[in-house]
Amino acid sequence: MNSTIVCKNIHIFSFAVFVQINGHLHLDWEVRNPALNQSLYEDVLDSVECQKQIGLLQNNTFLLSLFLDAGIRIPRGLLAGNTIDLGNYHQCLEINQTVQNTDIEGKYCMIRVPLNQELPLQAISSSSHFDPFSLHLDENIITKIKDYELSRAGLKALFGADLNEIRSGPGNPLEFSVLRLAVCIPKPCTTEEALSGLLFNITSLGFKYEDDFCRLPDDKPWVPADFTALGIFSLIGLLSFMSTYYELNHIFARNRDSKSANKIFCMFSVYSNTRRLLTFTSSSGALECIDGVRALAMLWVLLGHSFSSQPFTYNAIESFQWILSYEGLWITAGHITVDTFFMLSGLLVVYTTAGKLTSVGLLKNIHKFYLNRLLRMFPILATTALLEASVFNRISDGPVWNTIVSQTHRCRTFWWSTLLHVQNYVNSENVCIGATWYLAIDVQLHLLSPIILVWVLSGNKRIAWSAVIAGVVLSLTAATVYNFIKEFPTGMITAERGDEMMYYMVYYYMNTLTRAPPFLVGMVFGYLLHTCRGKPVFISTILNLTLWALSLSLLLLVCYCTYPTMQPGWDNQTVDSLINSFMRPAWALGLGWVIFACVHGYGGPINWLLSLKLWKLPARLSYAMYIMHFSLMVIFNSSNTAPIYFTVPYILFLFCGFFVITFVVAITVTVLIDMPFSILFKLLLDKGKKSTKSGDRNLSKSSTMLQTMKQDVLNNGVQKFD
Repeated sequence: MNSTIVCKNIHIFSFAVFVQINGHLHLDWEVRNPALNQSLYEDVLDSVECQKQIGLLQNNTFLLSLFLDAGIRIPRGLLAGNTIDLGNYHQCLEINQTVQNTDIEGKYCMIRVPLNQELPLQAISSSSHFDPFSLHLDENIITKIKDYELSRAGLKALFGADLNEIRSGPGNPLEFSVLRLAVCIPKPCTTEEALSGLLFNITSLGFKYEDDFCRLPDDKPWVPADFTALGIFSLIGLLSFMSTYYELNHIFARNRDSKSANKIFCMFSVYSNTRRLLTFTSSSGALECIDGVRALAMLWVLLGHSFSSQPFTYNAIESFQWILSYEGLWITAGHITVDTFFMLSGLLVVYTTAGKLTSVGLLKNIHKFYLNRLLRMFPILATTALLEASVFNRISDGPVWNTIVSQTHRCRTFWWSTLLHVQNYVNSENVCIGATWYLAIDVQLHLLSPIILVWVLSGNKRIAWSAVIAGVVLSLTAATVYNFIKEFPTGMITAERGDEMMYYMVYYYMNTLTRAPPFLVGMVFGYLLHTCRGKPVFISTILNLTLWALSLSLLLLVCYCTYPTMQPGWDNQTVDSLINSFMRPAWALGLGWVIFACVHGYGGPINWLLSLKLWKLPARLSYAMYIMHFSLMVIFNSSNTAPIYFTVPYILFLFCGFFVITFVVAITVTVLIDMPFSILFKLLLDKGKKSTKSGDRNLSKSSTMLQTMKQDVLNNGVQKFD
């Protein structure tokens, strides 16, 4: 049962709200600041002027050739699964010539042409490059194209892409039975007028198609979001310049100690912030191997996105077959890497607080516990939302720019749900910054973590162990019952259940209940590491080798377990529900042993690899890289003017470029925005602290919570992505 609330003309926005009994809130807002000027496309239409320009084109062979060359033709690689031809986007929009005192300009449009339509046409002018007879394809090819489109949408959703793309997939039967073709037409014409006038009579032939979108030059209007972004980023740039100048002048021109400089004036200094970013110190109790775990997990995310973010390929069927093969398992299993971060988050929330706070201290400073978490993440999150709402829409352009347009719409409309960390429940089908579904769940789990932390910090080991184990058992039981009731598939790459992708993504993949077990398993290992902190741990060689073998086998099994479920013909709901319930906590369990063994000297070469200093900077930047990387990839891919030819080496080459760009952008944002505001927030929180009596142990520990937690964060390479 759904309850619908419709509100009209409320202040600025008009919206409709309906709440489903499953707890998800969906809002349908009117977009008042669109990324593209929609009225422009309607205002330029003029049937009389269109017919006049068509007549002029028919008498101007060169100009007509420009339009035809930039537009419609059969997609290359059609029999290999490619159903799109993007024409020549930039050539079309650059057409601007005056013929007989008439300005003729190009307009780029995409149309959707259903496959297998029969047209009573014997011949087409050779100049058109378009033969409707070629629209008839073998049903086997159409089926493979459909499977590919489903897997492509599924992969993109798995790694945090636009969920609306899933809706336009299995929710729209036409999606898998159409060609998407570019047409270049005169600006005042509709596609029907242009095609009928320049190619053939659409009406008499019964030629069926649907308009998708049109683009014109300078169709990105300046809106308040753009002016806001310009003002804020200009102010930050000015503050960075002035602050850097002050510090450099203080140190080098006046030859004074950097410690004597005014901390507030140096807050935005690029010089000091860069030095802090590149300074790494270790202390007793630091979990060195976590840097490697976090950095490698982040690289896996980037690698998976490099494959899944590709919008179109010439050899779609071949790429689909690779995805379903053993060779592609290292990519299709990449979704499990997110549970690495959930596990680390639970581990560190216990490890960094146990021994430094008591239950009373935590309760007295619970507001600081929450604020410390939220404020640490806010600067980069808000920056990315503002970039999505403005700058990213203007940084480039291309024939498939509608992906960026959709992101811009969502961030201009639902930015608030992202900043409040409720986007996995509020309008979860229109998430601003797709990858932040993870962040919402992580914040929600941190808000709930004091329920267990209070018992962990009680000082009684029996109570503490009972609390963390009970948390795992209860969450795992609840998630298992939920999975068996809902009967989800095991992922989006399921040939038999592709139409359930949106259902799976919203109600399983982005659900706090189903993602909580790895976090709670991490809390168990966090308390285990705390109880063994500074103590020798003896494990026999046989037991150590046995645990390593079991751990690595468990991790490999988790990576493999979804492979059979992706294959055509799979139909076993019981196994699907078991996999959904246990593979994520199993991954956290196997990874927990790896970390525990490495910390206590039983990791061997694996500990050496994970503890290398080269991981420290990527680990420190992992939060910024995670939040921003997919947007940067989509900008690049949406700027492409033609589909790519899929090969693994080519995607790996793209991955290297994506990594470098993301790394540089993450450093820039961290130095210019994240670190200055982190210092500001710390100063504000420190200013509000009350002095404590030296004899009150609990209150004394509480008053130093932020400093001690921050030091552990730096030592363990946690930063914000924990």
